[in-house]
Amino acid sequence: MGQRKPTVIKSFLEEKTLLYNNTSFIETDPVSIPHLFSKKEDIEISGFLTATIAWGQRTTILKNARTLMDLMDDSPHEFITGFSQKDLKRFQHFVHRTFNGVDCICFVKSLRNIYLHHGSLEKVFLRGIGKTDTDLGNAITEARKIFFDLHHPKRSEKHFSNPVAGSAAKRINMYLRWMIRKDNCGVDLGIWKSISPSLLSCPLDVHSGRVARKLGLLKRKQNDWKATQELTAQLRKMDPIDPVKYDFALFGLGVFEKFR
Repeated sequence: MGQRKPTVIKSFLEEKTLLYNNTSFIETDPVSIPHLFSKKEDIEISGFLTATIAWGQRTTILKNARTLMDLMDDSPHEFITGFSQKDLKRFQHFVHRTFNGVDCICFVKSLRNIYLHHGSLEKVFLRGIGKTDTDLGNAITEARKIFFDLHHPKRSEKHFSNPVAGSAAKRINMYLRWMIRKDNCGVDLGIWKSISPSLLSCPLDVHSGRVARKLGLLKRKQNDWKATQELTAQLRKMDPIDPVKYDFALFGLGVFEKFR
């Protein structure tokens, strides 16, 4: 093993990335929802809401994300910028695990505030990037502050993770991967051209964390923001330009192959 181990691990992850980073991956994954749209604003809004509820069974995530799109008349941007108070009643009975109608209405209102007063989700995240930042932790935190700038139920805050509070922010990192990464494989949409993929952090959950620890890429035991940074630092050694492409490998190994 010795000096060869990092090279062996990189080759292994490159192989698995190629296996899972292709269009056959899309159909059963939450990324399939933003792929339904062609308008930039529709893609980023549908992606954000889908990523927000992307925990639990994948079939349930897709079903409920599809319901959200139906509730917005399959035109997320047009709905977000033009809904009336009466239109919000349609979300009252929406439920995905702990994300309920109250949270849904809060998120719809916050998104309208962003698109009417801050330009777009891309601009909100871009604004939070510092000149010396090596990841998007500060950008996520600043975007979150703007998102909850309006009066809102306190309970809804838990559905937008905060790296400053120590959260691994798995779902928001997954969303940022969808929006920022662009390759020829067709999974990630890459519609945000103003943010470098090198700043992305690997979405860390129980599956990718377990695989990363087995491969010696992660020593920290908790799946928190420090662990996210530790893992991504190791992935940057393999590919400093596009480190989170290896998320496909870690996810596939953990979920599909039950890697031991």
